[in-house]
Amino acid sequence: MTGIAVALCLAVTLVHVLLVFLYVAPPNVISQAYSRQVDAWVRPLFEQNWRLFAPNPQSANRQISARIRQTAPDGNTRVSEWIDLSAADDAAVKHNVFPSHTAQNMLRQAWNAYLKTHGSDNRPHSERALMIEKYLRNIAAERVAEQRGDTFDSIQLRVTSRPVAAPGAAGRVPPATTAPTRTETRYLPWWEVASHGTD
Repeated sequence: MTGIAVALCLAVTLVHVLLVFLYVAPPNVISQAYSRQVDAWVRPLFEQNWRLFAPNPQSANRQISARIRQTAPDGNTRVSEWIDLSAADDAAVKHNVFPSHTAQNMLRQAWNAYLKTHGSDNRPHSERALMIEKYLRNIAAERVAEQRGDTFDSIQLRVTSRPVAAPGAAGRVPPATTAPTRTETRYLPWWEVASHGTD
């Protein structure tokens, strides 16, 4: 009985190592032929990210803001002003020797994942995209509920992106004659949430 358990564990380990290898290896005939099976195994729990060794810095500064809509018992709706979620994250990190991972990366990584899984129409085209959308919505709703403390039934996000300007030679600031970077603003649709943004 022990021999069967050891053999089964060894087989699962070998299959796992093989699938992770195919996931991180450069594109080849085998990884392309079995990409669906490899993604199905790796993506939910074992996704590989090598940014620790080869950082991929952000190419744009993004300000993520949210506003909420509250429906009164008489049916009237009230829309709040924009709440700057990025500023709250920045404040939690600034001058903090050991900042929380959630303050540093959670909202930013959720937005990056949303960009990868959604087109410009803001519609999820896969189960993963739907999961990422729900994840982003829940993070925003939780942050707004923490700041405001009142109930709401819908939330909308606005993301303002400003490209990071390239540094001049030897780190010098580029001259003022350089063309200004273009700011882009993207409005997401209204998303319904349960009380206080949790569901």
